Amino acid sequence: MSTQKNYILVVNPISGDIDKAEIIGEAKEYAAKQDIHLVVYETTGKNDESEIQKLQEKNKAERIIIAGGDGTIKMVAEAVENHDVILGILPAGSANGLSVDLNLPDSLEENLEIAFNNNYMEMDMISINGKKSLHLSDIGINAELIKNYENSSIRGKLGYALQAFNTLAGLKPPFHAVIETHLGRIETEARMVVVANSQKYGTGVAINPNGVMNDGKFEIVILKNLDLIVFSKILSGNMPVENDDVEIISTDKAVVTTNSPVSFQIDGEYCDEVTRLEVEILPNQMRVAVP
Repeated sequence: MSTQKNYILVVNPISGDIDKAEIIGEAKEYAAKQDIHLVVYETTGKNDESEIQKLQEKNKAERIIIAGGDGTIKMVAEAVENHDVILGILPAGSANGLSVDLNLPDSLEENLEIAFNNNYMEMDMISINGKKSLHLSDIGINAELIKNYENSSIRGKLGYALQAFNTLAGLKPPFHAVIETHLGRIETEARMVVVANSQKYGTGVAINPNGVMNDGKFEIVILKNLDLIVFSKILSGNMPVENDDVEIISTDKAVVTTNSPVSFQIDGEYCDEVTRLEVEILPNQMRVAVP
């Protein structure tokens, strides 16, 4: 009777404007050396969740390796949330925030070793208005920046830099926010409210020094004022946590309401404008390979 392991490799061919041929080739070679049967599935943007579910039910894979960005990881996690499977990550997206927070290395060779063989952690997710978030979501200026970036034709770091300038140039007045948690009620003017399961954005910018992805809690990070100096500090990785304009609340459930519609993003994807966020932690939602 064969004891060969079954793994699935899910590849997003268009994420990050990166050619995935090398990743697929290296993964197949690595699997062959480990005597692992590797099924490759390339996403199309149509019925991917159901196709991955069918593959998992057929192959009973012990691990699903994901070559893509945060959006692809979240899609696969949701597709197999009722299956006993470990997810491995080969960072290959335009937004790789989760891999940054998991301290995954830069080289494909090292990431293959981790994805195929290493330890794993049981990671929390967050439900926000019924949608799942892996690491960082927010309302306010950063979501406005992401909206502007998605509507622009220039990609990469230059595109983000240009849209950061444009977003600051067209800065809207602060919005009034009410944050309700088990600790009480906070009313404040804010430029940005972050719902954080982790510490860093995909750019490496640390917004939530208290973030732990498997502690059964998330943080609400309130940035009350976000002038050019504070914004520059955040972009350079120097989050001003001792600043009176920054407040961090750790909780497992929260309701955030605003006095007017505010731009909202989940894990780097713009999600329209909102006036209310209902947030709760989803403990131990996914098992992910870590160094």
